[in-house]
Amino acid sequence: MLLSLAVAAAVAGCQRDATTTAVNGDAAPAPAFTLDESALPRVNRFQASDFDAAGNACADFGKYVNGTWLAANPVPGDRTSWGAFEMLDERSQAIQRQLAEHAAASHGATGVEKIVGDIWATGLDAAAINAQGIAPLESELAAIAALDAPAKIADYVRTSAAKGQFTVFGFGPEADFMDSSMNIAYAFQGGLGLPDRTYYFDADKKDKLEAYQAHVAKVLELSGVPAADAAKQAADVVAFETRLAKVSKSSEEMSRDVSLYYNPVSPADADRLAPNFPWTKFFESQGLQAPEMFSLAIPDFHAEVSTMIADVPAASWQSYLRFHTVDSASPFLADAFAEEHFNFYSKTLRGQKEIKERGKRVLDTITRQTGEALGQMYVDVAFSPEAKERMETLVANLGEALKVRIENLDWMSDETKAKAMEKWASFTPKIGYPDKWRDWSGLATSRDSYIGNVLAANEFNYKWQLGKIGKPVDRTEWAMPPQMVNAYYNPLQNEIVFPAAILQPPFFDANADDPLNYGGIGAVIGHEMTHGYDDQGSRFDASGKFQNWWTEADAKGFMARTDKLVQQFNAYEAAPGLHVNGKLTLGENIADLGGLATAYDAMRKATEGSEDPMIEGLTRDQRFFANWATVWRRNFTDEELKVRIATDPHAPANFRAIGAPSNLPAFAAAYQCTPGDAMVRDAGARVVIW
Repeated sequence: MLLSLAVAAAVAGCQRDATTTAVNGDAAPAPAFTLDESALPRVNRFQASDFDAAGNACADFGKYVNGTWLAANPVPGDRTSWGAFEMLDERSQAIQRQLAEHAAASHGATGVEKIVGDIWATGLDAAAINAQGIAPLESELAAIAALDAPAKIADYVRTSAAKGQFTVFGFGPEADFMDSSMNIAYAFQGGLGLPDRTYYFDADKKDKLEAYQAHVAKVLELSGVPAADAAKQAADVVAFETRLAKVSKSSEEMSRDVSLYYNPVSPADADRLAPNFPWTKFFESQGLQAPEMFSLAIPDFHAEVSTMIADVPAASWQSYLRFHTVDSASPFLADAFAEEHFNFYSKTLRGQKEIKERGKRVLDTITRQTGEALGQMYVDVAFSPEAKERMETLVANLGEALKVRIENLDWMSDETKAKAMEKWASFTPKIGYPDKWRDWSGLATSRDSYIGNVLAANEFNYKWQLGKIGKPVDRTEWAMPPQMVNAYYNPLQNEIVFPAAILQPPFFDANADDPLNYGGIGAVIGHEMTHGYDDQGSRFDASGKFQNWWTEADAKGFMARTDKLVQQFNAYEAAPGLHVNGKLTLGENIADLGGLATAYDAMRKATEGSEDPMIEGLTRDQRFFANWATVWRRNFTDEELKVRIATDPHAPANFRAIGAPSNLPAFAAAYQCTPGDAMVRDAGARVVIW
């Protein structure tokens, strides 16, 4: 568990001349590899020709800008969604593939090249993987089969955790909510195989729960359990998880109350809460000195786990642990396991028609396990210093525009505004790639076994994370690798982060005019900045400390405005009878609204005094808003849409395309919309926050 990824709010989605740092910390030589640009997928640039000629910008702006494109670009068989983010991901993966192939073919490779090359080569060796079958897990499964008493179960949970293998709960470092300069340990809920606790109880998800139980039985059968026994054990596993789900928090609860992450307790107090799983002994088993305090998030969950260690039959624990051990390893095992994993999690649950080809799956694994190692290679060939320099200018301009907006708020007192400005002044932007690369020395990979490399990386990463507990936060670290198409805000460090891979069209184009860049990456920059002031980010001060800096009256005024945004998104219908959850998506919707408004102000400031060039027959303002909608063009499979509505704090893309613009008078003016048009909210319904 990396809490920064759970807490941080994400938006989603040439050769560098600076030297990089090799795995041993020394300066690396200029890369010998040259990227083949001709082999890369095209970028998804804004084009006025994509507009729906029969559409009406004032009725449904998303359909007007994207309808033609969406109709011509269905979701590919190996995806569950398709749009601007996915197209850039395909391009990023094409670059990564060239790098991985080069690394695998490099004789005598060392450092990050050896790591990437070893995982790539073993991941592509289907014959060796299939020949191994389930053999790589046999010793682990034998250990599980020997668990016949509560003490042995608790010991196994500790022992497997020490290898970075967590089934029942999550554990890892993050900044202390009360002192964001220091890392402490956090324990968190876990243990569920379905996306959210609601899948175990809601009538409209009953078919998915039944399919999950069938999947559990199939995985157990593949692992060597006779079919009849596997079916019975699968029922036990689902009953086990249902009990955990009863004491778990939902995605909505977790996304809208960040305080749930923080429950500081002493290890002794944790022992009293969970006597059958003593936390003092857990810290010792992880090679850690017991701290004075750590965060035992969702205490009812951990109390129930302790109770279950004592009162759930050992056979049920064996079934549960056996299933999850095999299931989590399935993507790296023989084809029968990987295909069953795909059949449930991707096909049944999300509507993906076909499994990704092996190379894409291996690249996903490399990014998950050793992402920054590959990212170090990626930025050497795919991110220019010119792009970084222009992004720095855009960030500065967006920051100035946000400052003016805060200063001019008419609903906030001077007292609260002064605190908001302190937070504004302490924003830390990170662009492209880390200033200091992570050290991968000590990670031993080979050409012997794909899952062996994965497990080695998993344990290496966990021990690296453990090394942070009780130590100062390293503010040079990133929570996303450079090749990831996304961006995020971390409230504990008050930082906004933009990996290199998102800095491409339609988000960012060094050769494009200002309106396109401000409507694309400019709005993303504004979005991440506004996360510092959304309903959860606003609970952290300028230093990243979790404390209230609002007057009571301002807090009430803020809530009244955000409640209107909840109502706006609750009214959007994603599919017949399936409405957007305005509360679940509130933070992202606040960020979209504030980000787009701030980017518009910054664009107007950057272009003031110059004549509007009327490119492709469109005004600057029209191009600005049109590229915002272009960013949010996205098709979903029906099943993927259902999962996102239940679990994703981001609203479906088509509603992001129209939600924020419908609240901005500047949009109505740009497209000459009039009161009564669907994209024009009257004064009473219009939401203005930041």
